[in-house]
Amino acid sequence: MRVKIAPSRAVGTVTAPPSKSMAHRALICGALSVGSRVDNLAWSKDIEATLACLRAMGAAVEQTETSVIVGRLDPFHLPPNAILPCNESGSTLRFFLPLCMLCGQPITLTGSRRLLERPLGIYEDICRQQGIQMERRDTSVTVCGRLTAGEYTIPGDVSSQFITGLLFALPLLPADSHLTVTGRFESASYIDMTLSALRAFGICVDRHDATFFIPGGQRYAASVYTVEGDCSNAAFLDGFNLLNGDVKVNGLSDETLQGDRIYRDFYRQLQNGEKHFDLADCPDLAPVLFALAAALDGAVFTGTARLRIKESDRAAAMAAELAKFGVGATVGENKVEILPSDLRVPTEPLDGHNDHRIVMALSLLCSVTGGVIIGAEAVAKSYPDFFDVIKLLEIGLSIDET
Repeated sequence: MRVKIAPSRAVGTVTAPPSKSMAHRALICGALSVGSRVDNLAWSKDIEATLACLRAMGAAVEQTETSVIVGRLDPFHLPPNAILPCNESGSTLRFFLPLCMLCGQPITLTGSRRLLERPLGIYEDICRQQGIQMERRDTSVTVCGRLTAGEYTIPGDVSSQFITGLLFALPLLPADSHLTVTGRFESASYIDMTLSALRAFGICVDRHDATFFIPGGQRYAASVYTVEGDCSNAAFLDGFNLLNGDVKVNGLSDETLQGDRIYRDFYRQLQNGEKHFDLADCPDLAPVLFALAAALDGAVFTGTARLRIKESDRAAAMAAELAKFGVGATVGENKVEILPSDLRVPTEPLDGHNDHRIVMALSLLCSVTGGVIIGAEAVAKSYPDFFDVIKLLEIGLSIDET
């Protein structure tokens, strides 16, 4: 999909889309109950992947316009040789793998080549230690074995998704487990979100700093759960306000546990001339912050190492696309500097790098200069109606689906 955006000022009121992160968690917890309803959902590609995997595992799933009734998933007795289509969703793959290690039979999770290139080393180590078979291929991973309760030690600087995946599965085992996070605990807010979802579905996990005590023998309780608004995607809508827009974003909870809620603080600091930001706990904000920094005289970002293992190499991808706007960027091992530059009109199409957050970040800058983005269909991963929404905010655009 090719999107052409004209220089235009965003004006209007919009509601933040539902949180993809909380939707994943609620759907999995609900599936593990006898039956639950999850409300305020949006059908992004990643959420569709999670629903497809739940169906493949034998859960009962009934979709309505914005809700799902889900339940009766027994991870100890999965359909023989089940195949779980994770598509391009890293959360789906990492959240489901430990659950697939409960049944003792071969279960295959499939996905894009890029998804299967992303790190799974923590689970590979656990499988070696526990005698669970794990075979990785270019577009799939197969596990066969039974996860056991006990002591788990996880590095905190790779991805919190591994911790979340274990927290879904370990309470179902008959004995207690301890999970200890070592080193710097990055993206810890995502674990707060996981614990919140677990509590909502009757699961108890006792946390003391970076140590988690997980009682065994638990069962997920039925619940009615409403997914809150998404700070990660709201950041793109609110970002227009730093580019002379007048946009009001509704639907975000003041009590949210989402780490990306910090975007509002970062935006104020950018507007006030602050030049240094640490993204270790909020890497998903990197593309939009890089784009806004390009329009606001540059900035320096640290804690960027994990950007290489996202849907794209986000630091390198943004540096390449910002260059088309005449903006210089230097990319280091754990640091990105956006250099002070004057934005110019891109003379060639911008590439979305098959990454939803890259596409949305480039859209902000195109609202200033104008420009064309190819591969814009990547927004469907998390925010399929993004262009419809910003068009309602008076952003001039045209879409070529061919």
